[in-house]
Amino acid sequence: MSVEVVIPSPGESITEVTLGQWLYSDGDWVAQDDNLVEIESDKVTLEIPAPASGVLRITAEAGAEMEVGDIVATIDTDASAPSGDQGSDAQAADPGDSGPASVVEAATTAAAEESPRPTSMAAKVAEDAGVDVNSVTGTGAHGRVTKADVLAASMPVPTTPNRPSEPTAPVTQPLAIDATGSRGVRREKMSRLRARIAERLVEAQQTAAMLTTFNEVDMSEVMRLRKLHKEAFAERHGVGLGFMSFFVKACCEALRRHEGINAYIDGQEVEYHDYCDVSVAVGTPKGLVVPVLRNADRLSFAEIERGIKDLAIRARDGQLGMEEMLGGTFTISNGGVYGSLMSTPILNPPQSGILGMHKIMNRAVEDTKNPGQIVLRPMMYLALSYDHRIVDGEQAVRFLVDVKEALENPERMLLQL
Repeated sequence: MSVEVVIPSPGESITEVTLGQWLYSDGDWVAQDDNLVEIESDKVTLEIPAPASGVLRITAEAGAEMEVGDIVATIDTDASAPSGDQGSDAQAADPGDSGPASVVEAATTAAAEESPRPTSMAAKVAEDAGVDVNSVTGTGAHGRVTKADVLAASMPVPTTPNRPSEPTAPVTQPLAIDATGSRGVRREKMSRLRARIAERLVEAQQTAAMLTTFNEVDMSEVMRLRKLHKEAFAERHGVGLGFMSFFVKACCEALRRHEGINAYIDGQEVEYHDYCDVSVAVGTPKGLVVPVLRNADRLSFAEIERGIKDLAIRARDGQLGMEEMLGGTFTISNGGVYGSLMSTPILNPPQSGILGMHKIMNRAVEDTKNPGQIVLRPMMYLALSYDHRIVDGEQAVRFLVDVKEALENPERMLLQL
């Protein structure tokens, strides 16, 4: 009997997907629930598990554009399972041949078949980096080669340069330009996720009256509290105390006062929300995704940190579901982790506001407690992009001021002032 392997629905409104790299070859024996292939939609990446045990017969090639419900392979469940060493096929071809040559051939076949397969992401990274994935030692489950293994193998080995015994004369001749070097051009199709990101960014700029306002915040008090309590916090809650929980809390408090920034435009109506579902921008190898932290306004600092950590890990591993990507009412993007000093974040439709965090840098500012005196403080620029159709400039400025005051006086958040 043959069991069909079909494209499942990744979520509502998704009808087309791109088939990724197969984790098994045509004719391989697969066990039920083994992951066979990845499918990529414009929002999520999923793996298709084997519906039954048997011999895999692939009918669709990697990279093919498929629709939900299409058959990509079949599994012959009547086929006999291989022996424990998974290398008996070579011997079964000629049962009567028990000579040394057939033994060596069988052992070679067994070793090749037992070699752990790389993950699809590892195979793609290895191909781009020109790394022989078969020469990489795997550290993943069951010895599988992961993306991290490939990246580690592609790093150049540092060498100690030979130092001349005597100083050389300075070069006076201009450097010759090597005109024989490679000037190759590489073209590849956009992934569905990247194409969808591009589409939404253009949509945001074309459909919203987007404007950005800036402010700066003194991070001294947040950094002091974090340093003072981070060890006790980690011991008590099992998660580190980062900056994001402070910002999520500050934004949720400010959104209560400025409801237009926590709203959507729906045709000729404005949809207001009495809750805060905060989308958190996460960079992944395939592009930027914004999973949603539900009911962030009701969460404690520890619950916010655990939630963000969980979403970030699963986003980078491609394990997020469709329901975790939709429905945010406000977005926070931390470009500071990449060293950004200032930026103008783009709205995440249909949301009306997004806060951009940036790099913390020591700057000379006036001491608010001693006017006229200049002090060095850890400062961060904040940027709020908003939809001017429903958010007035005054409201946007006051929102940023509220966030600034909450961060410069963290005890206000605890007292909800």
